[in-house]
Amino acid sequence: MKNYKLLMLTTLIISGCSICYELIISAVSSYLMGDSTLQYSITIGLYMSAMGLGSYLSKFLKKDLFNWFVLVEIGVGITGGFSSLILFFANLYLDSYQLVMYMEIIVIGTFVGVEIPLLTRIIEGDEENLRVTLSSIFSFDYIGGLIGSIAFPLLLLPQLGYFATAFMMGSFNIFASMLIIHKYHNRLRKTAIFKIVTWVLFVIMLTGMFFSENISAFVEGGLYRDTVILSEQTKYQKIVMTKHKDDLRLFIDGNVQFCSLDEYRYHEALIHIPMSKAVKKEKVLVLGGGDGLAVRELLKYKDTKIVLVDLDKGMTDLCSTNKDIRKLNKDALLDDRLTIVNQDAYEFLENNQELFDVIIVDLPDPNNESLAKLYSNIFYRLCSNSLTENGILNVQSISPYYATKAFWCINKTLESEGFYVQPYHLQVPAFGDWGFNMASKKELDDQYEITVDTQYLSADNIMALFAFGKDEITDQVEINALSKPKLIQYYSDAVRNWE
Repeated sequence: MKNYKLLMLTTLIISGCSICYELIISAVSSYLMGDSTLQYSITIGLYMSAMGLGSYLSKFLKKDLFNWFVLVEIGVGITGGFSSLILFFANLYLDSYQLVMYMEIIVIGTFVGVEIPLLTRIIEGDEENLRVTLSSIFSFDYIGGLIGSIAFPLLLLPQLGYFATAFMMGSFNIFASMLIIHKYHNRLRKTAIFKIVTWVLFVIMLTGMFFSENISAFVEGGLYRDTVILSEQTKYQKIVMTKHKDDLRLFIDGNVQFCSLDEYRYHEALIHIPMSKAVKKEKVLVLGGGDGLAVRELLKYKDTKIVLVDLDKGMTDLCSTNKDIRKLNKDALLDDRLTIVNQDAYEFLENNQELFDVIIVDLPDPNNESLAKLYSNIFYRLCSNSLTENGILNVQSISPYYATKAFWCINKTLESEGFYVQPYHLQVPAFGDWGFNMASKKELDDQYEITVDTQYLSADNIMALFAFGKDEITDQVEINALSKPKLIQYYSDAVRNWE
């Protein structure tokens, strides 16, 4: 057993790397295609099946087991190292992204499935040694998986991004191959060729890792219509900013958050309609809105104090320092009347003891479980607990035209918590038809008076925002419960329908 400790180490490496490849494929697919539940489920299921296939195929490998083991390590390194790059190119240039994704999963899973049976046969000896060997192999395999699953979300993705992480894992696999070749060269055939190949591949992986920013810039140049002027992976999300003349756009995980040419329409509707109904305007809570644009509109009310809760400190720091965004939000995030809290909105509301006159929910679209939770019945119950009796709650609610069921699901979920709800919508050229659901604990009248300067809202057009066409209305929806997140299904169906 002691003669094969290095092989046990490679088991840990290949297991940790393979878990990272799974997570990379799932995360990239969620980023590019949406519906993270579906992407992760398919990846895990297909990967496990592919491992079974690999275990079955291993029985046909009867000779030169060390050679085959090195080839498995090399195969995993190549496929996994280029996995994220292949997926992005497939999305850009092919119509069959899912097919490429499935093939990657199957290839990596098959290689990993071959490894343990192959390693067991290399080390097997007497019955007692085999018993110890099997327990050691599986122990190292599971430990490696644990290390990879923890390191990916907490360290690798936030610090390195998709491309550098994949190339780094690929280099680990190739390095493991090099160790085996060096240690067991007398058990290998064509050692010289293996040495050349692994050194070349190792250099390629390191090159890809060190030039990952350049690769990312090139790939994102194809993903976004305009010139990418900023690309940053924070702990929680991918932030990209593009610019063409006066058109500045910010994207989070591939979804546009604002266009500088028309964002005022969205933010005026989001802020000034509920503020016009608020009995008091002294204390306002904004959940999300880390770009500072909603805060900019709120600061037009001179006696208003604002608390902004945004999970991602990277987002609020960027929008407090970037000159282009600061110009757009008019340094709103630096105003003395604003308090920024970098915390999960759900967690903040659970612990909050303060009551607010107005609560603005300006969160990203509910395209995954963590975001759908922030559109749930329990979340709105927490909002109610933080709202004064005469307070107003306003929720950005996606498009009533493009995602009709999703919009009215949010509406019905608010009603299920005892709110009186007034839905409204408007055209925002960058988004299309976009909607909001304004809620209160007491029934509101239909009188609106905007007392601050605006570019879009006026006494003449404000009532038109509350009118909906027949094709924008449905009552065939369920509420979005914390235990049954129907909103994800409605949202994902809408995305697939309009792709």
